[in-house]
Amino acid sequence: MKEHPPAGCPGKNHKLEHFLEVCLLLLLYNEIGHGYRLMEQLEQFGFTKEELNVSTLYRTLRKMEKEELVCSCWEEGGPGPKRRTYEITDTGKENLSQWINILKMRKSMIEQLISVYAETIHNDKETK
Repeated sequence: MKEHPPAGCPGKNHKLEHFLEVCLLLLLYNEIGHGYRLMEQLEQFGFTKEELNVSTLYRTLRKMEKEELVCSCWEEGGPGPKRRTYEITDTGKENLSQWINILKMRKSMIEQLISVYAETIHNDKETK
């Protein structure tokens, strides 16, 4: 996945690889998915087609399959070509739960940091 700084943070790299994996696990928790459909669904988490290309998605899914977080098979039938579909495993469900707990903890820490920052900036403006 391409690293890019958010607006206003030039020179700051932000890796979203693990976040991509968590998003994929959540999408696959509810239904079996295939690559292009998963790419469309990832937009709800802030991924754009420009920053997430098909090869990155499939490379991540293959890595997750090696880690036994997902399994895949070829879907038969239908008018078009066969396509590989992905499904979350029990290990993937456990991993998703662990990541959600980590993200909740990090969210709390980030909110505290922002709060202290806001208070610091407010106090700094008052003293000037």
